[in-house]
Amino acid sequence: MSPAAIGFLQNIFRRLEAAGDAPVLQEIRSEKIVSATGSELLSLVTRARAFLALKGIQKGERCALLASNSIRWAALDLALMAEGIVVVPLYARQAAAELTVMIRDSGANRIFCENVELRDAILGDCREVPTPSLFDEIFATKAAQERPAKLLESSESVTIIYTSGTSGEAKGVVLSAGNVDFMLARTTERLDKLMHGHAGPERVFHYLPFNFAASWIALLSYLSRNSVVTLSTDLSKLADEMRIAEPNYFLNVPALLERVRAKVEDGIRTKGGWIAALYANAKRAYLAGTAARLGDRVALAAARTLLFPTVRKTLGPQLKALICGSAPLAVETQKFFFMLGIPVLQAYGLTETTAICTLDDPAFVEQGCVGPAIPGIEMKLGENQEILVRGPNTFSRYWNRPEETAKALRDGWFHTGDQGEVNQNGRWKITGRIKNLIVLNSGHNVAPEPIEEELANSLLGAQVMIVGNGHSYLAALIASANSAVTREQANAAIEALNSRLPHYRQIRAFHLADEPFTIESGMLTANGKLRRDVIATHFRSQIDEMYRKRAQ
Repeated sequence: MSPAAIGFLQNIFRRLEAAGDAPVLQEIRSEKIVSATGSELLSLVTRARAFLALKGIQKGERCALLASNSIRWAALDLALMAEGIVVVPLYARQAAAELTVMIRDSGANRIFCENVELRDAILGDCREVPTPSLFDEIFATKAAQERPAKLLESSESVTIIYTSGTSGEAKGVVLSAGNVDFMLARTTERLDKLMHGHAGPERVFHYLPFNFAASWIALLSYLSRNSVVTLSTDLSKLADEMRIAEPNYFLNVPALLERVRAKVEDGIRTKGGWIAALYANAKRAYLAGTAARLGDRVALAAARTLLFPTVRKTLGPQLKALICGSAPLAVETQKFFFMLGIPVLQAYGLTETTAICTLDDPAFVEQGCVGPAIPGIEMKLGENQEILVRGPNTFSRYWNRPEETAKALRDGWFHTGDQGEVNQNGRWKITGRIKNLIVLNSGHNVAPEPIEEELANSLLGAQVMIVGNGHSYLAALIASANSAVTREQANAAIEALNSRLPHYRQIRAFHLADEPFTIESGMLTANGKLRRDVIATHFRSQIDEMYRKRAQ
C-alpha cells in the first residue's frame, strides 16, 4: 500500500507552509480575535512533537486528548498524527466517570489535558489512569528541528473516536489513514463546488467539538484549504461570534438552525404590523411554489427586497451556505433558510463511515433529503429498510470488540442501523433507527423519529420522545429546551398532527416534563441525540401513569 501520510497530513503541512504569516486559525476571546498564522501553527506542532519525542512516546501508541476546541488542540492533534501516534479525542464537557471508562478501554498510556481543572476531574474520579500532561507543559518545550511526518500505510490507525452511545455505552471506532485520506479528498471536492469563483481565503466559523468525527473531518478539510477558521470559545455567545467571524460557510447541527429559525420568526411576530403580514404572505407563497396566489407572490418578491436581506445580514452577510448533519433536520427549517436565500446543504454519516456517507451537491439540492452517496462509496437498503454502506470510508473495527465488529461488518457491508429510502435521483432520506422501532401490541411497527420531528417542529423549542413499545397506542414525552410548552399548545399540535396520520401512528396521551433533556443529566448524548433508555427510566412513573389513565 502507498503511504497515506503523503496525502492528507502532507497536504495540510504544505498548506500551512504556503500560508506563512497569514492567519489560518483564530479564537474569539471576549469578542477579540486571537490568531495563529501558518508559520505559528507549524511552530506549535514542532514544539508538541519535541515534547512527544522527549517523553519517548512511540509510533502506534494511544494517547487521549481531552480539551475544548482551540488552536493548541489542532496543533497537538497534528503533532500526534505526524508522530504516528493514535489519537483518542475526548469530550471536555463529558462526565469524568464516562471519560475514565473510555481512557481505560482505549488503553491510552498518555493523557493530554487543556488545563488543571480537566486534569483534576479525571484524577478525582479514578487514579488508575496515567497522570495527565498539561498543554502549558507541552507547548513550553523547546522546538526541535522540523522533521517530516512519519509515513503511515493506509491501513494504519490514526484515531479511536468513541461514539456517543445512545444506549449509554460508547464504543471506540478505529479509523485509518486511508479512511481519512479518502474522505478529505471528497469533502474538498464539495467545498470547491460551493466556493467556485471565490477570491481570497475562505472564512469559516466552527463551534462543534473536535472529538466528534464530522467536526474533526471538517477541521482537517479546512486546514487543507486556503481558509481562515474562527473557533467559537463560548457557546452562549454564538450569535455574537458568528457576526465577528463573518463566515462563508460552517458546519451545524439541526438544533442550532431550528433555534435560529424560532428566534427570527418570534422576532417578526413580535414586531407585528406590516412586517409580520408581509412575512406570513411571503412564506405562504414560498411553500406553495407555483400554486401560490398572485398576492402572495407579490409579497414574496417584496420580502426578498425589503425584509430578507436584513435577516441575512444578522446571520452573516458573507454566508454562501450552511452545512448541516448529525441528526434529521426538519424540512420546514431547511425551507426557511432557502427562502431567505441561504442554502442548507445536508450530510449524512456515522463515526464508522469516517463521518460521511452522503453530501448535498451545491448545484442540485432536494430539500428534505441528505444528498447522494459521495463518489467512491456504495449504499443500498437491506432488511427493514436498513442502510448498508461499503467503501474506503468504512471503519476497520471497534476497539477491543470483535463480536460488535462482526455484527456491524457483514459480507463487506457496514450495517448502519439507520432506516432510509432513496429516490430516483439517488438522493437519500433518513427515516429512523432500526433499534428505535416501536412495536405496538397490535403488531404495527412505528418509527418514532418522523413523528417526534414533526411534533417538535410544531412546538418550536420543544424536545419530544415517543413511547409505546408493547402498548396499544403511542404516547409522547414533551420537554421544553427554551420557552415552556403549555398543555393547550401541546393538545393543539398533537390534534393537528394526528389528523394527518393513520390510527396506529397517532399520539393518544402526553406528559409535559418539568425539566429539559440535557447532556448533563445523561438524557442526551454528547452530540444532542436522545438517550431513549435513560429518558424512559427517568420518566418511568410518568409513562406508566399515561397508560394507566387511558386504561381506566
